[in-house]
Amino acid sequence: MHHRPLSVAALLLACTSPLAAQEAPIVQPGAPGQQGKQLSAEEARDLADTRFSPDDVAFMQGMIHHHQQAVDMVALVEARTNNETLRAAADRIRASQSDEIAFMQNWLRQRGQAVPQPGKAGDHAGHSMTGGAMAGHASMQGMATPAQMQGMATPAQMQELATLKGTAFDRMFLNLMIAHHEGAIDMVDDLLDQPGSAYDPVLFEFTNDVTNEQQSEIDRMNVLLAGLSNDARAQLAAGLTDPGVAAKNMRLVKHLPKPAGFFDPANPGGLQPEIVKADAEAAKTPTDAASSDGKEGTQFGERSSLLSFANTDMAFQGDLMVAGNYHGFNVYRLDKDGIPGLVSSVVCPGGQGDISLVGDILIMSVEQTRGRVDCGLQGVKGDVSADRFRGLRIFDISNPAAPVQVGQVQTCRGSHTHSVVDADRNRIVVYNSGTASVRDEEELAGCVGDVPGDQNTALFSIDVVEIPLADPGQARIVDRPRVFAEDGQIAGLWRGGDHGEGTQRTNRTDQCHDITVFPAKKIAAGACSGNGILLDISDPMKPKRIAAVSDPGFAYWHSATFNNDGTKVIFTDEWGGGARPRCRTYDPRGYGADAIYDIEGNTLVRRGTYKLPAPQGDMENCVAHNGSAVPVPGRDIFVQAWYQGGISVIDFTDSANPKEIAYFDRGPIDDKQLVLGGFWSAYYYNGKIYGTEIARGLDVLALEPSEELSQAEIAAAAAAQYPGGVFNPQTQYSVTWPQAALDAVEKERKGG
Repeated sequence: MHHRPLSVAALLLACTSPLAAQEAPIVQPGAPGQQGKQLSAEEARDLADTRFSPDDVAFMQGMIHHHQQAVDMVALVEARTNNETLRAAADRIRASQSDEIAFMQNWLRQRGQAVPQPGKAGDHAGHSMTGGAMAGHASMQGMATPAQMQGMATPAQMQELATLKGTAFDRMFLNLMIAHHEGAIDMVDDLLDQPGSAYDPVLFEFTNDVTNEQQSEIDRMNVLLAGLSNDARAQLAAGLTDPGVAAKNMRLVKHLPKPAGFFDPANPGGLQPEIVKADAEAAKTPTDAASSDGKEGTQFGERSSLLSFANTDMAFQGDLMVAGNYHGFNVYRLDKDGIPGLVSSVVCPGGQGDISLVGDILIMSVEQTRGRVDCGLQGVKGDVSADRFRGLRIFDISNPAAPVQVGQVQTCRGSHTHSVVDADRNRIVVYNSGTASVRDEEELAGCVGDVPGDQNTALFSIDVVEIPLADPGQARIVDRPRVFAEDGQIAGLWRGGDHGEGTQRTNRTDQCHDITVFPAKKIAAGACSGNGILLDISDPMKPKRIAAVSDPGFAYWHSATFNNDGTKVIFTDEWGGGARPRCRTYDPRGYGADAIYDIEGNTLVRRGTYKLPAPQGDMENCVAHNGSAVPVPGRDIFVQAWYQGGISVIDFTDSANPKEIAYFDRGPIDDKQLVLGGFWSAYYYNGKIYGTEIARGLDVLALEPSEELSQAEIAAAAAAQYPGGVFNPQTQYSVTWPQAALDAVEKERKGG
């Protein structure tokens, strides 16, 4: 139908005609300065049609082309591989994608929309169209463009794939097909984000099917791709107490299970309970209260028990070691071989459980809303309660067998981590970092939440805490410096969001997760959610930001560690929050990784990236987490925990080219469900590497001589001396070595 423009006069005449008395005109106004047009009743109804939207049509048209490329890819399989498992996967993909193409074409045809008849994938200009008048470009309006068809292989990649055979073909095929399937899931997510989309029940069910089927295939292909790896860590057997183990250039000296009272004997691994269905058919139907592991008929509850027994961070002082836990902490005494012996267990729930030691004082971070002033097990009810504790607990451990709580510092956002900045005979200065929500002001005066423009908000600052040693009960916050401010705005750094197309969405910088201080250098490095920052701590009470960096590959700046001489910083990205599998074969190599920066004057200069090279499975939460420097003279060595990715030791002496030189890893806790587990922290202390395994307990490991690390270097690291013999996770000290150890290293490096 041709629309005829209406003038104002024509509209008036129409309204006064005899016809108008029986049927008033239906008018669609134009934009300012443009003529309106008269519509038929049918056209008016079409404009308000909620059965399907232009976005629905574009999605279906684009997904047909998207699916066709998958069909084209699997057509290459038969003549290029003898991998029967890969051939079976290709057969499934061919069948499902072909059926769905036919379904989508029929859906479009029934609604009178243009129906793509795709040729070869990538040849978007040559696709023929039926079912509508397609003579002009305008008739293509609403069609998905190649840019909207996410995860598509390029023509060059398709051509390269066709030239390969054997394992090389298998590897490229799986990488491309996994990215292709992820792209389809992204296309579904983008569609569902559009207002008014997928109201059609048939289409909505189809989008769910696409997501579920594509994710199931991704999971299967990840296993296939991991199987092509020659890394011993790939596809280790699962098990809480008897998993597969792989190690290189390091050995397990001792494993200590969790002490009594710090695990549930009925569920030591913290597994989620299986949901038992009334019949087999019901088991195939997901429920709102369950999460599926991708295996038909098996579903598990989403909630674990109220009390969490996760091991967290560690601190060392002389022969004393303390391991934090969401449930409290455990005190150990190290024997002459560095093997811990349990001295006492302290039950004081509330998480986070991060620990620091200063003389007879133990400082503990607490963040959860269930934490109580009296360390009670019953939790806290209500939004406001005088019983709730969130902040820093202070214990006297002069008798390690009977620690006594002697002080508390309540904070607005609790304490996720803390850093001992300065200490003398009179007081301890601590930087506190809270990452949780701001508590109610009725519960703690002065706590203002995320109120736009309110300069009193508890966000966009850190807490400077002073603990007087004469009376730790008088510990208090003495300042809340605005270390993120810029040009008078307290929210002066990253405001949240992505960094452009194909980059990570990064959290807003309104707090620091970790602040690692290097008192001898008078600097601190902060991993602060959306930024990495460098602080001048010449005056520990008044930290000042001197540098800030962002990274398009970082989702959440988590931790910072200096090298031994304070000239470099390794920042880690906790992409996915630590509870998700982020080291699979198809996860981006630059995401959830380490970024290595050189400190040049008052600037941080990006040099290199490192990520765990071993492919991990879907049931292994894995991402960069806590680690420490290994004090090898003249080299920059770092040991790091990767949750269920295990522990790796890297050499970053060449900042731009870090390399792995040792590792230790276990298989997943369970092969049917993903639970939080693996190494929370891995720290080097007095010749050993200590790892807190979240679900399994505590490990003591030792480095072994190799081409990567000599016997003299390992001995020198063990002989390294720290001021006061103290190791706190977020405080670094200048390391010194006995001259004999340095001479032995020098002699060995010269070939002696």
